[in-house]
Amino acid sequence: MTMHLSRRKLLLDTLFGAGMLGLRSLATGIPIAVLADPRKAAAQTVPGCSNPAAQYILLSSSVNGDPLNANVPGMYLIPDIAHPPAVTMAPAPLTLAGQAWTAATPWTQLPQAMLDRTCFFHHGTYTVVHPDLANVMSLQGFVSHHEMLVSLLSGQLASCLGTVQSQPLALGPRSAGEGLTVGGRPQPTLSPSALASLLSSPTGPLGQIQQIRDADLDRLNDWYRQNGNSAQRGFIDRYALSQQQARSISESLLSSLAAIKDNSAASQLSAALILFRMNVSPVVSIHLPFGGDNHTDNALTRETTETVASVGTIANLWNQLNANGLQDKVTFATLNVFGRTLSAAKGNGGGRTHHGDHHVAVLIGKPFKGGVVGGVEPGGGDYRATSINSVTGAAVGGGSGDVPFSETLSAMGKTLGVACGVSSEVLDLNIRGGKIVAGALAG
Repeated sequence: MTMHLSRRKLLLDTLFGAGMLGLRSLATGIPIAVLADPRKAAAQTVPGCSNPAAQYILLSSSVNGDPLNANVPGMYLIPDIAHPPAVTMAPAPLTLAGQAWTAATPWTQLPQAMLDRTCFFHHGTYTVVHPDLANVMSLQGFVSHHEMLVSLLSGQLASCLGTVQSQPLALGPRSAGEGLTVGGRPQPTLSPSALASLLSSPTGPLGQIQQIRDADLDRLNDWYRQNGNSAQRGFIDRYALSQQQARSISESLLSSLAAIKDNSAASQLSAALILFRMNVSPVVSIHLPFGGDNHTDNALTRETTETVASVGTIANLWNQLNANGLQDKVTFATLNVFGRTLSAAKGNGGGRTHHGDHHVAVLIGKPFKGGVVGGVEPGGGDYRATSINSVTGAAVGGGSGDVPFSETLSAMGKTLGVACGVSSEVLDLNIRGGKIVAGALAG
């Protein structure tokens, strides 16, 4: 089906910016700032960045309040906590940075190299209401200026990474209430199938990448011959991609796009990595299901099926990151509206209900040390997240940790932010409460 021209232009402008600067940068290797203004060649073309190892962020979020929190490391120390009876979810040992833990079988099957940089961060979200996802994404209002955590981080990371846009992107389809906002303004959601349709045509932008490259290089060479100096001409010579490089980029991206047939979780993952490879945005949001709104999930069957599938998708992420040389450049994170009840009395047969006192953010990337931050303790007739020792990341029962239960969500947000390259000063200025948990970080 032919995409309507106005929608096609809107999507292209969203992905590549006015004048297709992002695509032209991809085609030539020349920074966007230089393409927009040739006089900037040989100058500082990328604004100052506090961390040259800044990360792209792939976020999985859910308005459903999935039971992801129930079966991760740290949840097998208390016999009363319920887990699915299926053999595919049986408890099994795993090692995180040399320390032994127990988790549901799917988590133990992640590659060890991935587990060594996987942090399971226990915290609260302080709500049991589905439409509150936007509030949770803003750390319950602790992020300033009506921002979500991901829009704050995206705006800070854009200059470091030189992306086309500073706003985060959401891939769908999405449930109502799962959209992203920037300064309170809703952002568009892009479906993987639409992305594939837009870019994969032989006459589409990726099919024309060599022609785009040649046209820009001719234009810049003419400009520098008339107006530039030797340093600027040398700058262009160093940055400009060859035709073979441009062809390889085009062929690789087109091959990845050809694998996208629908809007499934796997397709969202593939589309997100394509957007990172095209340097469109610092943050892309997808949805991986882990059991959904499973009040009536008899024998926790849906929880089992979706957890097995989504952890498998995370394992595939590791394979794709390595295949594309992005394993040290992309951090994966989860943030849902709330977790699910944990005790056997609430989990047997009939499923689980909403639980705002315990959620687990799974943080995977080079900046993280394999391990578990925080844990659970009895509270409210079930179990809730403990306070945390910010130095070690250890759970501290009785609320005596220097990160109190009420600030564990902010602490997770600050820890994710500093890990991905945002300065602690910016985070403290823009996020109230919480502390960076050093025990979660590598190095």
